[in-house]
This record gives sequence, structure tokens and C-alpha cells, in this order.
Amino acid sequence: MPLSRIQRLIGERMLASKRTKPCFYLETKADVTELMGMRHRLSKALGVKITSNAFFIHAMGMAARQHPLMVGRLVPGNDNRNGDGMIVQIAESVNVGFAVNSPQGLVVPVVHRADSLSLAQIADQEKQLTNKARSNRLTLDDIEGETIGLSNLGAYDIDSFLGIVPPPVSTIVSAGKISLAAVPQDGRVMVRKQVSLSLAVDHRVIHCEYAARFLQDLARRLSDPQHLL
Repeated sequence: MPLSRIQRLIGERMLASKRTKPCFYLETKADVTELMGMRHRLSKALGVKITSNAFFIHAMGMAARQHPLMVGRLVPGNDNRNGDGMIVQIAESVNVGFAVNSPQGLVVPVVHRADSLSLAQIADQEKQLTNKARSNRLTLDDIEGETIGLSNLGAYDIDSFLGIVPPPVSTIVSAGKISLAAVPQDGRVMVRKQVSLSLAVDHRVIHCEYAARFLQDLARRLSDPQHLL
């Protein structure tokens, strides 16, 4: 089978990323019992279906606003003190690109300014962009401007995985399926809903401790709706 144009482009971009970005990887779990328990009630109250992607994008927007290096990237600059003339440029907003499987292959529409949108606005944009992706109606504006990536394979029964950082950004969050787990709590064993969150990060831009604080913040917001809503 010959490769399609999109397959070739994705392959070239991912290979370039693996060759040029020295990434490290972090993983944690978030307890989303309360969050998933209120999803249907929120959907009804807000008048738009709230998906797990909408929760993830909302939490990523808020966490990245507190940790702006997560939306930084290396660009040529005028500072030659290090010899290579590269500087870290912080994006003006948190634009979350999320992977969607379309008839033409994998595409990445972008929710712009996720750090300043409400959950309802994010859910509405995510729904519209997903529908456009699956019907091959995405515009250039819909796929440009990504500053942080999200890949969610929970719907495919995947426990956890490590994503490849897309070429234009320095960070990608990978989310697995939401599953039941036995968790010790106050001397008892409780059954809770958990999701695995993996982080791939360009070490040239972000160091390990900073990325760990971001991932901790992200998991905390998903685990406690008070930190998200």
C-alpha cells in the first residue's frame, strides 16, 4: 500500500522530532472519580456534551498558565552568549492540539486560548473541531498555532503510552483509559476511577522538576473538581 500524503508528512515530522528533541518522560495517575461522576450533570447544565478530552484540555490550559515554560519552544534569537543564538520563546496563549483520527489519517485540530476559555466553551470547540476533522472540513486556522499537545487513547482501551512531541511544541500529554482501581483510603480499600497521564518533554526547554510540578498540578486539577471548576 502506498503511503498517503498525510502519512508521509506525519512520518517525516515525527522522525525529525525524535532526531532533534532530547525528550524525557514522566507518568502519574489522577483520581477522576468525582470528575466523571459529575460529567453528565455538567453536560445537562451547560447544554453541551462534556467529554474526557474537554476536561483534559481545560485542566491543561489552567496548569500551563501556572507553568508557562510548558508552552515554550526554542527559536533563533539575538542572544549569542551560548554560541548557537537560540532562545526560549514563551507562547502568548495555551493552544491545545489534540489528535483525531480522520478518513485521511491522523489530524491535530487546535483549541486556541484554552487557558482563557470556560469548560463549556472548550467542550463546544472540541466537539465542532472533531466533527470537522471526521468530515474532512478542517481549515488552516483549525490546525495552526498549537503550543502544547494532547493524545487520548482511552477510547481504545489503552492503559498508558508515551507520545512523540510534535515538532512545533515542547510538550505532549498522553492519556490512557479511565479504569477502576483498588485504592487504600483511611484504613479501607476503596474502588476509584483513575487515569494514567504520561508526559513527554523536550529537555532543552524544560527541566525535569519543572515538568513534574506541571504534571502534579494537572493531576490535582483532574482529581479535585474544585481546582478545575
